[in-house]
Amino acid sequence: MSVIVRWLGRQSYEPLWRAMQTFTDRRDDDTPDEIWFTEHPPVYTLGVNASREHLLAPGDIPVVQIDRGGQVTYHGPGQLMLYPLINLRRNGLGVRELVTALEQSVIRLLADDGVDAVARADAPGVYVDGRKVASVGLRIRRGCSFHGMAVNVDMDPEPFARINPCGMENLEVTDLKRLGAAPTLSLARAALLPHFSDAARIDTSAIVDDVPPVLSESAS
Repeated sequence: MSVIVRWLGRQSYEPLWRAMQTFTDRRDDDTPDEIWFTEHPPVYTLGVNASREHLLAPGDIPVVQIDRGGQVTYHGPGQLMLYPLINLRRNGLGVRELVTALEQSVIRLLADDGVDAVARADAPGVYVDGRKVASVGLRIRRGCSFHGMAVNVDMDPEPFARINPCGMENLEVTDLKRLGAAPTLSLARAALLPHFSDAARIDTSAIVDDVPPVLSESAS
């Protein structure tokens, strides 16, 4: 079954999160999987068991407590979000396999431009010389995934200095543009999708640009 791939443009965080929840709650074994690509206005998100001590000085940037794993992270303009809404059981994927597929998609994208990147067993995400370029945080409900991965493409790094990213003190962040790879969201999306499709062993040929109905409901 082909996965429906949607480019949603810039979307406010909370309505999109609620739409992911609704999509996951309503789906059944015949519902096609979807991948949502988007970016968000500035927002800090805290995982379900996150410690607020890692939220150092958020200032005027909103803070949203959500239901994924992990600690605090930042989302904002110039960051590509990849949200895989996938029935793991139907696709024969384990949670660790999905995390690895997300990480490998960024590692392979960077390798295309001669940049060596790695994943870490103790801290999900992708790193280049100790600097984080992508973060991963998932929620699995009824055997299906939502939330996903944030890839720093061309970002202002200042908001990351107001938190301990992913609960890690003094963690530096970087982005694809600074690393000489995929300097725009559209280029990053085009390069990332086939790598993720291959790593996750899914068919992502059904690409559309329309907004899913559940997102329209959540935003109203």
